[in-house]
Amino acid sequence: MTYKHQKDTQFPRITEGALEELRSRLGVKISRDPEPWCFEATRDNIRHYAHGIGDDNPLWCEPDYGVQTKYNSIIALPSFLFATSRIASGYVGGLPGIHAMWAGADWKWHQPVFRNDEITTESFLKDLIEHDTKFAGRAIQQIYHVDFFNQSGSHVAECDSWCFRTERDTAREEGTKYKNLQAQKGKVYSEAELEKIFSLYADEPIRGATPRYFEDTQIGEELPTMVKGPMTVTGFIAFAQGWGGLYIRANKLAWKQIDRHNGLGIPNKFNIPDCPERVHWEQDFALKVGAPGAYDYGPERCSWMTHHMTNWIGDDGFLVSSSSKIRRHNPEGDTLMINGRVTNKFEQDGEGFVEVTHEARNQDDELSVLGTATAKLPRKAT
Repeated sequence: MTYKHQKDTQFPRITEGALEELRSRLGVKISRDPEPWCFEATRDNIRHYAHGIGDDNPLWCEPDYGVQTKYNSIIALPSFLFATSRIASGYVGGLPGIHAMWAGADWKWHQPVFRNDEITTESFLKDLIEHDTKFAGRAIQQIYHVDFFNQSGSHVAECDSWCFRTERDTAREEGTKYKNLQAQKGKVYSEAELEKIFSLYADEPIRGATPRYFEDTQIGEELPTMVKGPMTVTGFIAFAQGWGGLYIRANKLAWKQIDRHNGLGIPNKFNIPDCPERVHWEQDFALKVGAPGAYDYGPERCSWMTHHMTNWIGDDGFLVSSSSKIRRHNPEGDTLMINGRVTNKFEQDGEGFVEVTHEARNQDDELSVLGTATAKLPRKAT
């Protein structure tokens, strides 16, 4: 795809010098990870994250329920670890002034995170891959690897997560992915459409204490449909409350962040330098970067995919891995339907595992997320 020089240049462009400097960081351990939103998996931190994605599973949210499980405690939902690492969540370095869009992650969990566990992380830049995209032409996929440890030094999880770095002006002026959407006013729902969506919430199954046995699970078995939406800025903010956001700061702390990071502060309509994260709640700014409108968070959507799994596997199942790849933005007004099926089952070291392929599509049947997951299920006594 060939792009002409923009007539209306408001933002920096990708330069070879900045790319070369970024390449010099490949494989180098980050000496000090940015301060996370959560250091500990406290009762409130776990619940706030769960509620931020619309997950009311009592295994994470109700201590009286948790003590009756094999864990003898509430535990953290798998995606909670996003709140303990801003690197995994998309806090990318290099290429100042170039937009970053979180676009996917490959997670592996080795053991549960228990209430009051203290989490530390180690991170490094794993890869840089150049792409030619409909959204913005040239895009740089920036992949980080993050390892998560508890207070005992146990390796509880690891993930590779990535952002796409794009030129805001190119995406707005010459990107083709959302040209038609940007001219639309957005979805307006009928009462009948809303009733259908809300009925899925009312009937959302949580497996809970009833074991889903490996022996009873069959290849081709379908998972229940999970709905997320209709999306609102209120919902995006609810997620940010539990997750912490990347750049949401106030007053002196906002100034310190913008003063420290060249290109981070972008003037708003009052000429006040403000964070690029406002694409998630400020419609006009989202359009300036080429998005179809204020849109959801990438880690939020990844967390919805793992929510789909944990509802299905129940308290005695363990989510071993999850891979999510984002394919488009979800602007406010969108609704996602998440569907999946069991595509494989296997035994390893006497344990039973199932693999699931699932995807999320919006109200217009447009693909939003592709995902795969592996879960360990309990086995029947012999």
